[in-house]
This record gives sequence, structure tokens and C-alpha cells, in this order.
Amino acid sequence: MSKAIIAAGHEATADAAARVIAEGGNAFDGLCAALCAATVAEPVLASLGGGGFLQAKPAGAAPMLIDFFVQTPRERAPTDGLDFYPILADFGDTTQEFHIGLGAMATPGAIAGLFAIQRRLCRLSPAQLLEPARLLAKDGVVINPFQHRIARIVEPILRAHPAVFARYASQQDPARLAAPGERLHQNELAESLATLGDTGAAIIHGGEWGDRLARDCARLGGHLRAADLAAYRVIERTPLAVPYRGTRLHLNPPPSIGGLLLGLTLDLLASTGPPVARFGSARHRHRLATAMRLTQNARTDIAAAASAGRGLDSALLAGYRALMADNAVFTRGTTQISIADADGNLASLTLSNGEGAGYLLPGTGIMMNNMLGEQDLNPNGFHLWPTDRRISSMMCPTLVEHADGGWTVTGSGGSNRIRSAILQVLCNLVDLGLPLADAVAAPRIHFEDGRLNVEPPIDEKVLHALARAWPDILVFRDRSVFFGGAHSVSIDARGKLDGAGDPRRGGVVRRV
Repeated sequence: MSKAIIAAGHEATADAAARVIAEGGNAFDGLCAALCAATVAEPVLASLGGGGFLQAKPAGAAPMLIDFFVQTPRERAPTDGLDFYPILADFGDTTQEFHIGLGAMATPGAIAGLFAIQRRLCRLSPAQLLEPARLLAKDGVVINPFQHRIARIVEPILRAHPAVFARYASQQDPARLAAPGERLHQNELAESLATLGDTGAAIIHGGEWGDRLARDCARLGGHLRAADLAAYRVIERTPLAVPYRGTRLHLNPPPSIGGLLLGLTLDLLASTGPPVARFGSARHRHRLATAMRLTQNARTDIAAAASAGRGLDSALLAGYRALMADNAVFTRGTTQISIADADGNLASLTLSNGEGAGYLLPGTGIMMNNMLGEQDLNPNGFHLWPTDRRISSMMCPTLVEHADGGWTVTGSGGSNRIRSAILQVLCNLVDLGLPLADAVAAPRIHFEDGRLNVEPPIDEKVLHALARAWPDILVFRDRSVFFGGAHSVSIDARGKLDGAGDPRRGGVVRRV
């Protein structure tokens, strides 16, 4: 019988988790090792300069949410002289603007989160958990086609500063990105991982690394100061519990918005009656798109509730349920790691660096985040964020408690597409009864800003039928990273483990 199952976005990420679990660690040891390895193997999607969330269920205990997401600075620097500028990321079928520079950095939480998880839930020492990532950075990781493709999307960020590009450049030709099959060594990051094993999080939250970062921000145009880093705290929260068609979902609670938005979408779907029986039909796609559209319309109200620490208001739900009834009949750099072990420990972690600020913390090889430059996280406009507050996130690591006693562990990267990716995996599992691998791989849709984005394949008759209600439809040419990466695992009531890596984001599964 397997000891554990791991789903992640890269073989090396999953292998790091498998190694420490085989050495006696539990699912949370594996998660910490995978987090560190992801910053080496998936450097565009994951970094110790960002932040994230862990949805954890220790064996025999209730789920908990560990929030180590980024925090806004305590004071805003003057916009005059702020290092803050736009770049355009090219997804092939669509583009998206992001802002980078030191002025786009929020207070990071990934390193503090790593050590908080280790203290709270792990069996092994920090040095043991960091070692697989250190060796990977020292020995080098072979670039795979997906990592090359994602680097090409954000190449304007990687070329923002010579020191940044050097981390991602080919060692044969330093003028271009490392190509698939080339080995990328990250010696500076390897040394930093070794240093962290000795010093802990204090080196950035009140120590030498934090002082370097604060000096550069003061000199070059950033908001962060040493006091922001010293004051950062990891927060343990009670997950948002949402019932859905006989299951109980454990979602990311306020002040993050992702769990509330996903909860509203699921409530709207449940309010329409029994689920649609056939995947991919016009009625199935229309019902999903309608719930997504209404959820997007509710975002301002939901954001206000999340900021105030509230859940879903009954009057708000009733109003949007009525709208759903009228419409239901058809006439940035983020990675996900999911782990379950045979003891019953469950872990879902979503880690993000945005797209990166185009700035490496000097001497460390660590790319800092650009969360203050994410339009999705600044819906009221840039430089208007409230000071000294957790940034509200779309990330929603999710645990699904099934009626028969089994559990599913999921989550996704993908900016605003996070909630639609998780939503469709859940509906595929719960409504349609699809096996986990099929539920993750099935083609997705996403509604945003008036456009219905559709992932192929889609039947031409279904497409024509949808066009009557959704005049602005973009059908992607191929399966796309745009639609998220929901690496997922499960454990059934008998203890059988299963897993599915999302093919859109290089997903892999490892058994221990």
C-alpha cells in the first residue's frame, strides 16, 4: 500500500516531497520540501519572495488554514520616483498587462510560512526539508518544454534587469533563455537555501536579507522598509466551510476573496436544481458560464464582505440566486501542490510570486513578488491599497469532504482563473461523477470582462448554441496554461490514494 501521493507542477517538485516522506516525513514534511523545490524547478511560478496559503488537515483533527500571503507595507512611498512600470505578458491567444519594479513588491511571507508549517505540522528538521531543493539548485534542473513556455510568456519581466535574466539564461548562449533540455544551475539560490536551514526566517524578517531589501527600496523606489519585514506574522485561520450537493468544502476564508467567490458560484449552481447530466453539452456550459458571470458581478460586494471578515450574506445570496434562476435555462505566477498520506494527513498549498517584480534580492537568487502590481489584486486602482493589511487573494487551496468519508485535495494557480478551474474540477467530481484524472483534464471555460473563454475541444453545435447567449466567445487553439493548474489528490474511505497532475501546467503525480 502506498504511504503517500503527491500532485505537483514539476517532477523535481514532486520528487522532493517523495524523498522526505520516504525518509520518515508526513504529508506536511513533503509539502515543505516540495515548496522549496518548486522555487528551483518552477522559478517563474514559485519563489521564496512571494506568499501563499496552506489548507491542512492533520490526521484526526479539523482542517486549518495557514495564511502566509503577502502584506501591504505600513506606509506608501511617494509615487514620484517609484520604480513601477507595465509589461505585457503574451499567452498566445490573449495578452495581459502586469506592473513590475520595486514599487510593485508587497511584504513577502513564503519564508515565514515555510518555517511556521515546519514547527506546527512537520516531523523533520528545516535543514532536512530544504536539502532536496538545495541539491537541485546546485546540481541544476533540466528545463522542460512547459517551464520554457511559461518563461517565454513573462520574458519581458525576466529581461527587466541583467541580474534577473542571468538566472534564467542559457549557459551556452547568455543572450537567450535556457531552452528545453538545457540544465540550469542556480548556485546563489543553493547557498541561500543552505543559509536558511541554519538561520530560519529571521534572516529576512529582521535580519541581513531584510536590511538589504529595505535599503534597495529606499534608494531605488520601493515601498518596503525593515519594519514591514520585522512585523510580518503568519496567521492560522478557520477555513470557510461550504456545503455542496452532499459534500462539505473547506475553502480559503476572509480576508481572502477566492473562497467566498467560489462559495457563491457553487451556491448558484446548487440553486438551479439537479446537476446537468452530460459534460460539455450546451446546457452544461451555459449554466457554468452564467454562474461565473453572476459571481464576477458580485465581486465588489464579496470583496467588501471579505475585507470586513464576513462570510456570504443571506440577502446577497438570495438576490443572486434569483438572477441565476432567470438565466439558468439555456434557450500570475502561481503553483499548486497537493499531498495526502496513508495516515490521513491532507495538504493543499497554493504558492504565488505574481509574475515576479523583475528584481532579485541581492546575493540570494530570490525573485521578489509584484503583488502590488497585479491588477486582479488592485481592482480600485494602483497605489490605493490600505496600509499594513493582508492582500485579498483569489488563491483557494481546497479540501473536499465527501459523504462516504473520502477526501479530495485540490487548488489551482491562474490569477482570476483560479476559482473557475477549481469550480469545474469540483463539478466534474461531484455533479458528474468523473474519475479524478478526467475531472482535472476535462476542457474548461472561463468568463471574464464580457468574454467567454473556451478551451478545446468543443462540439461545433454546442459552440453555435452558446453563441446565441454569449456573443463574445474566444475558443483557444489548444489546451492552455491560461485555464489554471489544478494538481489534485484524493484518499477514499478505505484509504486508497489517487492523484492527477493538471496537464496544462506540467502536472505530475508521485506515489511513495
